[in-house]
Amino acid sequence: MKKLFIFSVLSLLTSYTFAQKDVAAKEILNKVSAKYRTYDVVKTDFDFTLDNKQAGIKETQSGTLIAKSKANKFRVTIYSPESTAKQDVAQEIISDGKTQWTYLKKDNEVQVNNVDVSGEGLNPAQVFTIYEHGYKYIYTGDTKVNGKVYQEIDLTPEDINKSFFKVRLLIDKVKKQIYSALIFDKNGNHYTYTLKSLVPNPPVTENLFTFDAKAHKGVEVVDLR
Repeated sequence: MKKLFIFSVLSLLTSYTFAQKDVAAKEILNKVSAKYRTYDVVKTDFDFTLDNKQAGIKETQSGTLIAKSKANKFRVTIYSPESTAKQDVAQEIISDGKTQWTYLKKDNEVQVNNVDVSGEGLNPAQVFTIYEHGYKYIYTGDTKVNGKVYQEIDLTPEDINKSFFKVRLLIDKVKKQIYSALIFDKNGNHYTYTLKSLVPNPPVTENLFTFDAKAHKGVEVVDLR
């Protein structure tokens, strides 16, 4: 797996232009936001798929996101594709709201950065409400996946210099939750995040949002601050 690959995708979303924000889409997304904002912490398991038909590439990995959005804290864990019954951690991205750690297990290395406050990237702690600022959107209708009805919304940032040109959200019509996000980039890559489960307010400690170097014997700390 390329270093920081999945986090790079999480940190960049698309560019495309609609004349205005769609009223129906706004109503749907507002309901989603209102539900997520009632939670202090959210835990979700997800699948991530990279698909490029022209290059003959299709790769899938699984992961877990624990986000404390009100404090801008998160922990993203990506598992090795070779994981079987026991999931082996391949990479982790952790933030306590001020410092961000990116741990690469294969290299036994952790990169330390200040949290980006420029607004250029996507903070995973805000992933469920990213569309609230700087994005345009349109509701394109309902679609069925495995017998369930989802509301389809095409989401775009107002910044036309992004590396991607469209994000397509599927919203669970009954639960008012994001089911999946399909990201289209300009190189023909399609990135799909599918949320397999969502646990509101799981019990977590503050230690979860920091990296403990002592627990990783021999880890090389690369301070990029």
